[in-house]
Amino acid sequence: MTVRELLAATASRAPAPGGGGIAAMTAAAAAALLEMVANLTIGKKGYEQAAADMQHIKLQCERIREYCLTAIDADAEAFRSVIAALRLSKDRPERPEKIQQAFKEAAQVPYELSTQIFIILELSQNVIRNGNSWALTDAAISVLQARAAMRSAFYSVKVNLSSIKDPQFIEVMEQAMLELDRRAEVIEQEVLNVYDHR
Repeated sequence: MTVRELLAATASRAPAPGGGGIAAMTAAAAAALLEMVANLTIGKKGYEQAAADMQHIKLQCERIREYCLTAIDADAEAFRSVIAALRLSKDRPERPEKIQQAFKEAAQVPYELSTQIFIILELSQNVIRNGNSWALTDAAISVLQARAAMRSAFYSVKVNLSSIKDPQFIEVMEQAMLELDRRAEVIEQEVLNVYDHR
């Protein structure tokens, strides 16, 4: 799909793509913005010492951008799996287990997305300090988009956790999100502070 087609599909009465897919698209945009700043730094006079790091960041962002685009489809597929499990005949003994497994997988997709988003935030620390000063606003916007995408992904995790009956799985996921969010918050504040004073 083009972006226009994706948004039209999201706006339709179809339940997918939905919030998880839009979170993934937002994360892809965040990666693209950071990748752009790296590209605008590589080969520029005065930024020779940053070139090697920016090349690494560029490749990382490209990988993450592609991952996030595939996550749009993965989120929709996970939702379809949940619906398929819920539609199984209630007299089938495997139905409860299949439903639980589908919800767990539907929770894991946005959580895995959030771990890739965190890498964007980590990479932004170098870009905001050493990237092309003419493009720093784009790097700051990348950080804001990444945090919005991460928070959105967490909402998608939590809505699926609410249907899961495995307390250990829930606890592990909740603690992982809490820790990731705490670390992301620190990076966001540090990066935006550097942006404001550079």
